[in-house]
Amino acid sequence: MEKIRLNKFLSQCGVASRRAAEKLMEMGMVKVNGIIVREMGVTIDPENDSVLVADKQVRPCTDMVYYILNKPVGYITTASDPHDRKKVTDLVPKNPRVYPVGRLDHDTSGLLILTNDGDFTYEMTHPKFEKEKEYELTVKKNGLTSDAIVKKFQKGVNLSEGVAKADKINVLEEKENVVKLSIVIHQGWNRQIRRMCEMMGLEVVGLKRVRIGDIRLGELEVGKWRKLSEEEIKKHF
Repeated sequence: MEKIRLNKFLSQCGVASRRAAEKLMEMGMVKVNGIIVREMGVTIDPENDSVLVADKQVRPCTDMVYYILNKPVGYITTASDPHDRKKVTDLVPKNPRVYPVGRLDHDTSGLLILTNDGDFTYEMTHPKFEKEKEYELTVKKNGLTSDAIVKKFQKGVNLSEGVAKADKINVLEEKENVVKLSIVIHQGWNRQIRRMCEMMGLEVVGLKRVRIGDIRLGELEVGKWRKLSEEEIKKHF
């Protein structure tokens, strides 16, 4: 069998995304043929080399699964938690084990993908692919007009990672002191929309992700999951 990079092998085996696999290597948790490997770019022969993570044998995963979950508020986007909080992985089948693709914070609901396919995770999360992410955002107007709020998002703000602004933004619904917006971004920086709102002086009432790329949440009920269709998977590979 042709040699492949160690981080890609760990990704294909469902251990972690490529970037997360590199972090495991940096922490000294990965061994190849009994030797700790920290160096990036190492290649292995999957048929003949023995790979351990945290002293557990890693074997190729042939059963790839892809789920969409409508994440409820109050669940954390992680596969394990020392504080025993409610996790998104509690809401999907336990076998085979899957991992969240990207993040949604504790107070944000909506579309979350979980899979054991590290390559798919890489395609969906690496910044170079610039996958669009669409959210429904409700904020308090606090004396501002909806037009003024829209212009704030179009102008953007400076975050530590760079300039953050809406790629697209539309008003969905407006009431006396709140406005519901559809907002599309592509960067996907940590808590990006909430941080943008904080910088703009806007109070977030609700935030829900409804689309990633061509994958849409649709009418999936809160707390429920479904499998991605073959067509949805192929569009993102």
